[in-house]
Amino acid sequence: MNVQKDVIVAGGGPVGMVTALALAQRDFNVTVVEADAQVDTNPRAATTHASTLEMLASIGVIDEFIAAGLTARYFDFWDRDQSRKIARFDHDLLRNDTQFPFVVQTEQHKLVRIIEAKLKSYPNVTVLRGTSVAAAEQDANGVTVTVERDGVQEKLSGHFLVGTDGGRSTVRKSLNIEFEGYTWPEQFLVLTTSFDFEKALGSSYRAYFAGADEWCNLFKVAGDDMKGRWRAVFPAPVDVPEEVIMSDEAAQRRLNGIFRCDEEYELLHKNIYRVHQRVAASFRKGRIFLAGDSSHVNNPIGGLGLNCGIHDALEIANTLAQATDANDPLLDRFERRRRTMNIEFVQQQTIANKKRLEEKDPAVRAKNLDDLVEIQNDPARQHAFLMRSSLLDSVRKSQAIQ
Repeated sequence: MNVQKDVIVAGGGPVGMVTALALAQRDFNVTVVEADAQVDTNPRAATTHASTLEMLASIGVIDEFIAAGLTARYFDFWDRDQSRKIARFDHDLLRNDTQFPFVVQTEQHKLVRIIEAKLKSYPNVTVLRGTSVAAAEQDANGVTVTVERDGVQEKLSGHFLVGTDGGRSTVRKSLNIEFEGYTWPEQFLVLTTSFDFEKALGSSYRAYFAGADEWCNLFKVAGDDMKGRWRAVFPAPVDVPEEVIMSDEAAQRRLNGIFRCDEEYELLHKNIYRVHQRVAASFRKGRIFLAGDSSHVNNPIGGLGLNCGIHDALEIANTLAQATDANDPLLDRFERRRRTMNIEFVQQQTIANKKRLEEKDPAVRAKNLDDLVEIQNDPARQHAFLMRSSLLDSVRKSQAIQ
């Protein structure tokens, strides 16, 4: 056995699980450490782009993943102030660029479950649930991770560590890596309802509503029961008490702002959270790598954050598989590729997406919406727009970085 084959993955969310499976398939011995005893089913990321679907296909989970969600060929932009659809974009224009010319709306916890079940057939993988990472350190010979379970601490040793333990990453903090960027001034409110916006509005499964007073994102997911439900995302001021924002009355008012319903909306879930736009100053130190939210966070408009994290995971697996040892200069390529792509694509794109929806200046707002119409009407420009929004461009440019 190659002495460089033992990897600890801190965090058992979707990025951690993809990392673990990809490494296991490349004959690494993997230990996943996850604080939650059970899979977190709270509504989070659900949009998976063509570039990421290609990667999920490469690790053998694509059929189950697609079956667990909804396939979305189109996405829309709407003028909320005038209640009219501005433009519809068609992923089928990518049919010559990818075998997956669509988006799949599958909740991230389903991906975790699919992969965790698959990992049980790998004798070289151990998943430690209900176990949290307390500290991480390294030396010339390997990494040591202090973990805690039921109040008892122990140490795990390996050759490499991958930190996929979220925006508050213990691994990143152990390395004293700055999380550069800022926090948006408003919170994001997520409301989930069984109301059928496709039937009521003619909306696609992904729709973005630009509004001078209030923007909104609207998208459909399958739900665990596969009956379908819609999530609506709104900005929420931080100077209004949370109990007011989260009240049923406020929720009904916001949803009626999208489509006025004669009856009350059935509310299935409500959530509110702060949103950050941050990138770690470094994605790797020695034998320790950062991936997913541990290394980058962004606003969710466009559904790029988790996709980028899965790209990190495959890049780590491929890089470690190609490296000869922990001193191989090839390992530096991971940061050159992933940090660059995150800044140049994901950060820029998500910031631009948010600004487009929230623009208040009438002239600028009108121009933004007119630009979307022009892009829709020009197949070449729409194709270029889709190549970027699906991160297919970023994957191609990333692979060119040596």
